[in-house]
Amino acid sequence: MQEEIPTPEIENWNLIIKPKRHLFDIDFKDIWRYRDLIGLFVRRDFVARYKQTVLGPLWFIIQPILTTLMFTVVFGTIANISTDGLPKILFYLTGIVGWTYFSSCLTTTSNTFVANAGIFGKVYFPRLTLPISIVISNLVQFFIQLMLLAAFMIYFGIIGANFHPNFYILLLPVLVILMAALGLGFGIIISSLTTKYRDLTNLVSFGVQLWMYATPIIYPLSGIPEKYRVYVLANPLTPIIETFRYALLGAGTVDWMYLLYSLVFTIVVLIVGVLLFNKVEQTFMDTV
Repeated sequence: MQEEIPTPEIENWNLIIKPKRHLFDIDFKDIWRYRDLIGLFVRRDFVARYKQTVLGPLWFIIQPILTTLMFTVVFGTIANISTDGLPKILFYLTGIVGWTYFSSCLTTTSNTFVANAGIFGKVYFPRLTLPISIVISNLVQFFIQLMLLAAFMIYFGIIGANFHPNFYILLLPVLVILMAALGLGFGIIISSLTTKYRDLTNLVSFGVQLWMYATPIIYPLSGIPEKYRVYVLANPLTPIIETFRYALLGAGTVDWMYLLYSLVFTIVVLIVGVLLFNKVEQTFMDTV
C-alpha cells in the first residue's frame, strides 16, 4: 500500500516587510494602518509627562501663566515695550500659547531616534508614527492653554478692554496645522542629524530660545523699525503668530503674501525632513 505524502499548507501572509529601495520609498498607507499605535503613543506621552508630578496636567496652565506674568513685568512694565494697545496679559499670553505648541513639537521630535533607539531596534512599525504622535499629543496641551486664553479674553471683555476677535479666527485650524508641520519638519531634520552629530542635542534648546526672540512674542511687528522688519518677516513663524494674534485680539499684521511664504517654507521643510528621516532610519542603528 502506497503511503500518501502530506502536502504542506500554504501560508498566507498579511504583512510583508521589505527593505526600502530608494529615498522616496515612503509607505503612507502603512502609517495609516498603524493609527492605533499612534493613539497608544499619544496616550503614553501624555501620561508619562506628568505621571510622577504633584500637580499633573495643571502644569499646562501654570507654565503659561507664570511666563506671561514674567513677560508683563519685565518687558511690559520695566522695558515698557509696546503691545499695540492691547492688554499686556492678553498680548503676551496669545504669543506664548502659539509659540509653546510650535516649540514643544520641535524640541520633542528632535530627540526621536536617540530617545527611542531601544524600541526601534526590537519592533517593526513605521518610524514616522512616533514624531506624528508627539505632534498630536502636544495638541492636548495647546487646547488646554487655548481655553486658558479664552477665559482671560472673557474676563478682559467683561471689564471693557480694547480687543476685537474677528472672522480671521476661522483660520485658526490652518495656523495650528502650519505650526505643527513646521515644528515636525524641523524636529525630524534635527533628529536625523543627531544620530551622527550628538552636539546638536545641546544646541536645540538654546537655538529655540533665540528663535523665540526673533519671533513677535514679546513685541509687536509694528514696533520693529522698517529697515529691520524684513529680517523678522524672513522668520516663517512670524506671519503665523501675527495672524494668530490678529484673529483673536484684532491687533497685529496680516499679510497674505507672507502667509503664503510661511506655507511654502513649511511644505519644503516638511518634505526635506521626511526624506531625510526616511534615509536615516535605514542605518541609524549602526550609529546611534
